Amino acid sequence: MTKLPLRNRLRASLGRSHRNSILRQRDQFLDAAHRDCFGQQQQTLQNLLQLNDSTDFANDFHLRPGMSISDFQKQIPVAGFDLVRPYIDKVKTGRHQALLGAGNKLLMFALTSGTTAESKLIPVTRQFVSDYRRGWQCWGIGLYFDYPALQPLNMVKIASSHNRFTTADGTPCGNISGLVAAMQSRIVRSMYSVPSSVIDITNAELKRYAALKFAVEDPFVGMMITANPSTVVQMMELMESHTEKLLRDIHDGTFHGAANEQSRMKSNIPKSTPNRKRASELEHAIRQTGILSPEIVWPNLVALGVWCGGSAAAYLKRLKQWFPKTVIRDHGLHASEGRMTMPLQNNSSAGVLEVQTHFFEFLPVDECASDHPATLLAHELQVDKEYFILLTTSSGLYRYNIQDVVRCTGFHGTTPLLEFRHKGAHISSITGEKIAESQVVEAVHRASEMIGCTLRFFTLTPEWSQPPGYVLYVDVASGPMNDTQQRQRFAETVDAILCERNVEYQEKRESDRLAVIRCEAVSGAAWQRFTSSRTAGSGGSIEQYKHPCLLPDPKFENLFRNASGHV
Repeated sequence: MTKLPLRNRLRASLGRSHRNSILRQRDQFLDAAHRDCFGQQQQTLQNLLQLNDSTDFANDFHLRPGMSISDFQKQIPVAGFDLVRPYIDKVKTGRHQALLGAGNKLLMFALTSGTTAESKLIPVTRQFVSDYRRGWQCWGIGLYFDYPALQPLNMVKIASSHNRFTTADGTPCGNISGLVAAMQSRIVRSMYSVPSSVIDITNAELKRYAALKFAVEDPFVGMMITANPSTVVQMMELMESHTEKLLRDIHDGTFHGAANEQSRMKSNIPKSTPNRKRASELEHAIRQTGILSPEIVWPNLVALGVWCGGSAAAYLKRLKQWFPKTVIRDHGLHASEGRMTMPLQNNSSAGVLEVQTHFFEFLPVDECASDHPATLLAHELQVDKEYFILLTTSSGLYRYNIQDVVRCTGFHGTTPLLEFRHKGAHISSITGEKIAESQVVEAVHRASEMIGCTLRFFTLTPEWSQPPGYVLYVDVASGPMNDTQQRQRFAETVDAILCERNVEYQEKRESDRLAVIRCEAVSGAAWQRFTSSRTAGSGGSIEQYKHPCLLPDPKFENLFRNASGHV
């Protein structure tokens, strides 16, 4: 192994006291969560009521510090964005007191990626960022504690700009990951292999190539962090298909292998100096092995920090093929609206609820259609039950239904361990079968293992045939899926597994109210067009994009067929 640079060793030594401080914070949080979940949540609600006291929203809904949880629940309905939209509209024009307390400084608006509606603007305040950073630091220090070899190594972190545009009062709008990156100290920034200026590249293909080029140049990468594992998958595919161009650009300090000339001209590409030594090392490795594998490029890589739950799980098999010796740890359920969980173990999306950050309530899935739903507090959850998670946050969201379905997998003392299952909207029901996206992901995974195939992408959508049914669109990476008969056998396997997992689906299939699933192949280019069109329409960043493994809207079938090249 190449000797670590002196600056890396010095940085690890200088950062020891800071890491110890964060480790103490993490231990204190875990101890408090273990002992007294209810007490922590009571205190958190009081802190939030005090923080945003005397705002227009608080006055309109008669909120005050010191009120009980039950009184708070009586004053505020379980709601979505529409409840706070009028107040956020005022905040956008400079009237921050409409939603935010006098000491709760607004820093930016986070853009949600959305699914079909236009993007929403979520206020991000100084207190929110403080809590957000603390959660990330405590998660990260857990990895450093478990794997001390990480301490002197660098990291590849993919983020997006926090300043894509501004509101009428000049407040930046974008992604909170970009704001956090901009606020990092010089020591922390020195750990990043990819320059911060890459964040501001707007062309997705060029940004991905630039991030990959800088990452490949660094043999001392110990960890890669990004929300969606699909981002890492795309980078590895790009490394395979652009190996020669990458090595040439590393050698010359150029970006000729990225996108087209027009995209490069329009983008603010970071400065890059020739690195002939690194290019020579990689060329020698290719002559020895025949390929440029992640293990060769990053011999020190220890961990991948990516989402493991919900539809993101569809990418884990491919990640493990590329990184067989690298640990994978979910970095928690978080969104523009806030951080929710802190995973403590590898290969699992389950994490401890961050009870000191937001006030949480939980709506049982079977109560979601009720006009007066009965919610539960965090300590009242039951193992193996599924719930919608509701947030009350420092940024002025109250009893906000983010539409995330979580499952309680157990408890850390008194505080629940939660895993993300799927978005509430990602449930399809043509004839009452109520298929969840998580069931689709599990069925396709199991069928892939049984058949011996690997998929790059897949999406299940309704089809209004006679009888109605579902079509599984796939992009096959490898395995026996070359002809129509093989793909149909795969679809029938998925169908059978869904029958095992969903008794209502099984009943509809056995009564012929639903047809057997069909399978159609879609080219990689068509999937890319499909992804680009959905990303452009959502208003979010490519890193936020969550590939839909289940699209429940029957009308979407025609749009998908157009994107896939079918008539």
